[in-house]
Order: sequence, then structure tokens, then C-alpha cells
Amino acid sequence: MTTLSYLRDAAARLASELTLSMRRLSPARRRLLLGSAMLAAAIALPPAPASAQHWDSARWQGAWGTAPAGSPLDAGLQTFSNQTVRLIVRLNAGGNRVRIRLSNEMGSTPLTIGAAAIGLRAAGSDVAPGTMRALTFGGRAGVTIPPGAPALSDPFDLNLAPLSDVAVSLYLPVTTRAGTLHGTALQSGYVSPAGDFTNASAIKVERTITVWPFLSAVDVDAGGPAIVALGDSITDGTRSTIDANSRWTDVLARRLQGTRESRGDTRNGQQARPSVINRGISGNRLLSNSPNPLAGRSAQGRFERDVLATSGVRHLVVLIGINDIGNSSAASPVTADDLIAGYRQLIARARAQRIAVIGATLLPFEGAAYYSPEKEALRQAVNAWIRDGGEFDAVIDFDRATRDPARPSRLLPTYDSGDHLHPGDLGYQAMGNAVPLEVFR
Repeated sequence: MTTLSYLRDAAARLASELTLSMRRLSPARRRLLLGSAMLAAAIALPPAPASAQHWDSARWQGAWGTAPAGSPLDAGLQTFSNQTVRLIVRLNAGGNRVRIRLSNEMGSTPLTIGAAAIGLRAAGSDVAPGTMRALTFGGRAGVTIPPGAPALSDPFDLNLAPLSDVAVSLYLPVTTRAGTLHGTALQSGYVSPAGDFTNASAIKVERTITVWPFLSAVDVDAGGPAIVALGDSITDGTRSTIDANSRWTDVLARRLQGTRESRGDTRNGQQARPSVINRGISGNRLLSNSPNPLAGRSAQGRFERDVLATSGVRHLVVLIGINDIGNSSAASPVTADDLIAGYRQLIARARAQRIAVIGATLLPFEGAAYYSPEKEALRQAVNAWIRDGGEFDAVIDFDRATRDPARPSRLLPTYDSGDHLHPGDLGYQAMGNAVPLEVFR
């Protein structure tokens, strides 16, 4: 008789004896014998089949991200048919594994991606030799994303340094309208002639674009914390130089990569530094949706997607509200109490997920098209609450960093892009340099 058969037989005999004599035993003796029988039976049972589920144990950190919006009012140039789109993004964190997130969240029809690839950008639309990786989705080369949904690629090994540029190539085999995109990429992207060129290091370029269709995030396995910047066109970098990475968030990211102090996993003897994920949308508002679909849903409406879904998010910087103030009217007035209530919602929802919330004061805007003295008074009231209300975990005073000391309701002329609302490159640099790094420690 084998050991297993012996144990089964012993368990059966013990159970039979217990049935006959259980009434004559004391409660303590009864519990002891019953436990012994259960132990013997458990040992005798055949092992449970192993699960086939593969769990990814990487600690993902957002390295780049944008906020999807759409659909464009005029999508004529944003329609692709049997073409490859190569998109360039700057990573704010490095790692040894990478994955991407695609979005059809604003689309009304299924989005078909025939093939996708990622590689280190060499120059222009070219990918550095030996760095191209064909991406898969659930083990398949392509993916069809339902309307309203995102899709994550499978992770792939690729060594990427912080502040490097990567090229993400998407092959769109059928006529596809870019119903989900980020309209102010401020970065050249490349559209091929007909064909799948996802795995080609160099591609012919039929036209360039300055939007990011479908791509919304790139993650790496660095394990460090991510800082999400939630905002409008001033966070989006409107009127900064194209292809120069001159947004205030870019300046902040470069500063963070240059610091010695950081948090996160230790990889190759170094700690992962915080990354900065730009979730600004030009025209975006805190309280309401803009009539322009490219301005996206309100910050409150997109919070879960653009903040909570960011891999590794630990800090949130809130710089939004100037479009609510500027578009306030007698028919639909916005008050300081309205804006404060909106900020409080963001604070509460972030803290529920253990995310620290940093408030940023609203920049001066006298001279902008929608300026008025009454709206300036509203901005001042909101800024006073942000500075002194004590409800944010920390405050960044962008107003103080960019205003003209001789006329505080205006941007400093050196920082003004010319429309009296958006900074230029020097203004964005001043904003990025004004962020106290200790607020992220």
C-alpha cells in the first residue's frame, strides 16, 4: 500500500469511528479527533491544479502622458487609411521595461490598430538601430479597442534613459478618423504613405502632424512616484516652441532628474526619481465642459482617467480655473465659492487615494481677450484662498513668479507670449523654476 493510500484509508477509518463514538466523547476530545481527521483528509487529497494566470510584478511608473480629448471639429487632416503614424514623446523617467496605453475613449466607433511598435528615437522620424520592439496586446500583434475604452500593451524589455525621446508607431489598416486625440502636442509626428512601417527604422513621411492621436501614456518599470499636473492651456504649454519641450512641466522634469534626492525602487544602484505627467488640455475648465470638444471634459469629469489611472501617481498639481473665470458671464456667472467647491472636490478625491495635492495660483491675465476688472477681482479672491486657505498640502505661487511687479494684474512683459494670457518659453521656464522641489518629498 502506498503512503497516499494508507493515509486515505486511515482517514476513512477514523471518520467511521468518530461517527460511532462521538456522543461518548467530551467536547474537547471531540474537537481534537475531528481536527485530526480533517488534517489526514487534507494531506490525502490530490494537489489543486496550478493557476495559468501570469501576474506582472513590475512596479509601473508613468514616464509620459497626455490627456485625450476630441473629437476635432475639423478632422480632415486627422484621417488615416492604410498608413503608419509615428509619434514622438519625451520620457521623464527611465526603465528596463515599457508598455503603452492607447485610447479610444472619445471615439464613437471601434478603433483598429493593425500593429504597433516602440523604439528609441534617433532623429526626426528615425528610430535608433537595435531598439525597435514590436508591441502586442494580450499576445496579439493588433488590437480593436471598443468606443469609450483604453487598451494597455503587453510589457516589453527595452532599456530607456530618463529624458530620452521614443517613437511609438501605430499602423491603421482601415480608414480611421482620429476621434480621440490631444490637440496641442507641440511635437512633430509623422504620417507615412500607404503601408505598415511600424518596424522600419526609417520611414518615408507623407505629412507631419502636431497632435497626438490615440496615444495617452507610456509607462516604465522604474517604480518611482509620478507627479500629475492637471490643468489647462498654461500646463499644456500653449504658445511655447514646437519640438523644444519648453512647457513648465518639462522644466520641472529636468530639474527633478538633476536632483540627488528621490524616492522609489532602486534599480542598478540608483533610485527612481519622480516623473512629471502633463495632463493639461488647452481650453479646459474646472467646473464645466467647454463647447469645444478639443478642450476636453472638465477637470472634475476627467479626474479618474487622467489622475487616478496614472501609474505610480503620488502627487497632484492643480493649476486650473482661469477659463472658468474668463468665460463667466452675467447669464452664467462663476463665483469664488463655486471654484473653491470644485477645488475641494479634487482635494477630497485625491486624498481618498493617498495622493498629496498641491495648489497653484492662477497667473495674471490683464489684456487677454476675456479680461475684465470684475474677473480680476475673482482671480485675486481665488488666489488668496489657494495661498492662505490651508486646504492644499502645499502651494506653488505661479502668480508671484510671473507677474509684473509694476502692474501685478499683468504678466511680466519678458514672460508674455504676446496674448497676455499664456507665457512664452521664458515664462514657462520661470514657472518650472518656481516650483519648490521639497513639496514632492
